[in-house]
Amino acid sequence: MDSMGLFNDTKIITFARATLIVLMVYLAVLAIGTLKGMQFIGSGVPASNTISVSGKGEVFAVPDTAEFSATVTETAADVKTAQNAAAKKSNAIIAYVKSAGVAEKDVQTTDYNISPQYEYRQASGCTSGYCPPGKQVLSGYQVSETLSVKVRDTDKAGDILSGVGDKGASSVSGLSLTVDDQVKLERDARKKAIDEAKGKAAELAKSLGVSLVRIVGFSEDGNNPIFYAKAESRTTSFDSVAPAPEIALGENKITSNITLTYEIR
Repeated sequence: MDSMGLFNDTKIITFARATLIVLMVYLAVLAIGTLKGMQFIGSGVPASNTISVSGKGEVFAVPDTAEFSATVTETAADVKTAQNAAAKKSNAIIAYVKSAGVAEKDVQTTDYNISPQYEYRQASGCTSGYCPPGKQVLSGYQVSETLSVKVRDTDKAGDILSGVGDKGASSVSGLSLTVDDQVKLERDARKKAIDEAKGKAAELAKSLGVSLVRIVGFSEDGNNPIFYAKAESRTTSFDSVAPAPEIALGENKITSNITLTYEIR
């Protein structure tokens, strides 16, 4: 074979080898992409045949926490005097509730307000039936502070409510009775709702003669506590020391309403 023919054969072999290498690399990349995509197979495909079922879960618990707000209000000719008078009462209330067993973390100032007070004064010097217009005149300043108090021993709630009035609270409002571990109750109610929905789905699938493939949808409403026989939430003014009110705890009901959507075949 002459040198030209040998040269051509070498070129053909080199080209074939290069083509084979490129093809192998292409197939390798394609295989890797296919393997990676296998874990997502079906994940992006919307279910075409579905059924939806609902479930409801309820749990009941006796409240173990009472929370209320106490407000002190003082008015004086100047801001400093009004602030000092309000601070004296609010400090006395804080000291009292702490001495009654309320933790420091459970007492919080939720509002503090300073507002000017005006009074209308009629002008003097009326003549011939005409009186010049009166005007608003600054008469002083009102300072109010609101404390939020959380009582974790509900047996003491009534006594503490009465006691804050004796310590200078102008009003007490917003009494609410709750369960401290609300999240656990919500979780328990949700589990009951899901179990009920799953039972309905299995029964419905059997009646329809289909198979449940997977859950493709979930929604939830609820987890809002409903109070039974709780103390009324109202504002109480203290003109004098009153007997400690009896706090009726009753029960709180926590409800979860869920909907499950299944793919079927």
